[in-house]
Amino acid sequence: MREFDVPPLVVPTTFGNLALLPTRNAEVDPHGAGYARRAPDGSWEDVTHAAFAAAVDALAKGFMATGIQVGDKVGLLSRTRYEWTLTDFALLAAGAVVVPVYETSSPEQVSWVLADSGAVAVVVETAAHAATVASVRADLPTLRDVWQIDAGGLDELIEGATEITDAELRGRRTLADRDTVATIIYTSGTTGRPKGCVLTHGNFLTLTENAVERLKTVVEAPGSSTLLFLPLAHVFARLIQCVAVYSRARLGHTANISSIVDDLGEFRPTFVLAVPRVFEKVYNSAEQQAVASGRGRAFRMGVDTAVAWSHALDSPGKPPMALRMRRASFDRLIYKRLREAMGGRLEYAISGGAPLGERLGHFFRGAGLPVLEGYGLTETTAPATVNTPELTKVGTVGPPLPGVSVQVAEDGEVLVQGVGVFGGYLNNEDATVAALQDGWFHTGDLGELDADGFLRITGRKKEIIVTAAGKNVAPAVIEDRLRAHPLISQCVVVGDQQPFIAALVTLDAEMLPLWGSSHGLPGLDLEQARTEPTVLQAVQEAVDEANQAVSRAESIREFRLLPSDFTEDNGYLTPSLKVRRSLVQRDFAEEIRQIYDQPRSQA
Repeated sequence: MREFDVPPLVVPTTFGNLALLPTRNAEVDPHGAGYARRAPDGSWEDVTHAAFAAAVDALAKGFMATGIQVGDKVGLLSRTRYEWTLTDFALLAAGAVVVPVYETSSPEQVSWVLADSGAVAVVVETAAHAATVASVRADLPTLRDVWQIDAGGLDELIEGATEITDAELRGRRTLADRDTVATIIYTSGTTGRPKGCVLTHGNFLTLTENAVERLKTVVEAPGSSTLLFLPLAHVFARLIQCVAVYSRARLGHTANISSIVDDLGEFRPTFVLAVPRVFEKVYNSAEQQAVASGRGRAFRMGVDTAVAWSHALDSPGKPPMALRMRRASFDRLIYKRLREAMGGRLEYAISGGAPLGERLGHFFRGAGLPVLEGYGLTETTAPATVNTPELTKVGTVGPPLPGVSVQVAEDGEVLVQGVGVFGGYLNNEDATVAALQDGWFHTGDLGELDADGFLRITGRKKEIIVTAAGKNVAPAVIEDRLRAHPLISQCVVVGDQQPFIAALVTLDAEMLPLWGSSHGLPGLDLEQARTEPTVLQAVQEAVDEANQAVSRAESIREFRLLPSDFTEDNGYLTPSLKVRRSLVQRDFAEEIRQIYDQPRSQA
C-alpha cells in the first residue's frame, strides 16, 4: 500500500463562505473586469466586480422576497452562461442550497433530481426546459416556483428586491460557515440513478484556496482569464468557476461547442478547462487539414519534434541544438498557427474526466500549449490531484493538491482523503457507508503512485474484464489509444468470460468528410464508411498500433464498426461524456455475439 500526503498551503479555518467572494472582489477591485458576457451585437462586453456584486445582491434579495429560506433547495437548469454564475452566487447569498441539473436531462432525470433533493423552486433557461419541468410537476410536491431566464424571470425576481433591506441580505450572506451545505450535485453515473453528493462551502472554498495557491502562475498571472464551455452542472466546471472568481481572473461563458474555436479566438483566454475529447479533436482536425493541403508529412515531423522536445524538458541539461533548431522551425510552420487558432494568449489548459493519452500530452506541451491533467470526482469536489507548471509528469494526473491525501490500496483502488471530500450522499446511507470507510473515500478507480507522489490512473474496478483464461484486463489504456485516431470517436472493449478481447468502435462523423477527401473518398458518410475497405484498413492499423501498448492477452483481436456514434441524445454518453458500458453491451449484444461466434475468431 502506498500513500502520499500534501499538507494544506492555506491555514485551515471555519470562517467564510462562497457567497462572500463577489462582495470581497467589489471592495478590493471594484472597477476591474471580472466577467465578460455577450452583448446584443455579439461582441464581448466586460462586467466589473462592482457591477456583478450589485447584480448578485439584487437577485439574492429577489429570491428572498419570494420566500426562499435558509437551507431551501433550488434547482438550476441551464446551459453554461453568465446568468448561471450570477444565479449560483445569488442563491448562495440568499442562504439557499443550489441543485444543478444538466440542461440535456430527460424529464425522468429532472424529476428524480428535483424530487430527491426536495427542491422548492427551480431556475430554468428556456421554454423547452420550462416545459420539461411542467411535464413532471405532478411528481414534485415540494416545488413552488419556476423562473425562466429567457422569459425575463430573473428581471422579475429583481423587481421584488426592494422588499428586502441590505441588513436582511447581509444577515443571510454571512450566516453560512464552511461546514454549511452549499450545493447538492448529482453524479452523472454510468449505472443506476444519479446520487446526490452533498458538498459544503468549505469543500469548494478551502479546495479553491489551496488550488489557487498551487496554481498561482496559471490563475493569478497578470491579465489572466478563462472561457468556460463545459456544463456548469458538472463539478469540475463549477470548481473552475470558483477558482476564477476567487482569483479575480476574467470569466467568460459559452455553451456552443461547435463554435468553440471561434469563441476562443475572440475571447483570447490565458487558461481553459476541457475534457480530453476536445484536445483529441483539435489535434485530429489540425492533422487532417494538413494532410488535405499536402502538408501531412511536415505535420507528422512537427508532431515528432514536439514530442521529442517535451521529453527533453524532463531530462537534465538543455535540449540538443539540433532539436532546438527543428522546434523553432516547426513553431513557425505549425505550433504558432495552433496557438493562434485558440486565441494566441492561451498558456495552459486543464484537462480532466478521462486520461488524455501520453503522446497527445507531450505534443501539446512541446507545441507550447501545456495540458495540465488532473483527477477527481464529484465526491472530491473535482480535483484531488493535478499537474502544475512546476510539478509535471506527462501521462500522470499529478500529485495531490495541498490539503489532500491519496492512497492506493492493496487491490489497486485509489482512495482519497482531504479538504474536498464530501460528507455523504443525500438520502442514501448505504451508498455513503460503502464509499466512505475509515475516513477515506473509495473512488472505484485503479491507479499507481510513484515515488514522487504522482498518480497514474489505470482503469475502473467495475470495468475490469476477466477473460475465459482468467486474465484481468483494464480496458482504459487501449481504449484511450484508439480514441486518439482521427477516424475513431468512441471505443468499448469487450470480452468478459470470452477467449479474447474485442472492441465496438464508432466513427467520428465530423472528421469523416475531411478524412475521406484526403484519402480519395469525397463525400464519405457513416453508412459508406462501415464497409469501405480503406476505412476498415485504417481502423485495423489503429488497432494494431494500440495493441503495442498492452500484452497479447489484453490486445484487441476483433472489432466491429457500429452504425452511429455514442451521444448524450441517444443515452450512451453521460453529461460528463463517459460511456454507459452496460447500456452499450446490452443494446449491441448481437454484434458482440457475432464476434465470438465466428469460427476464425477462435484462432
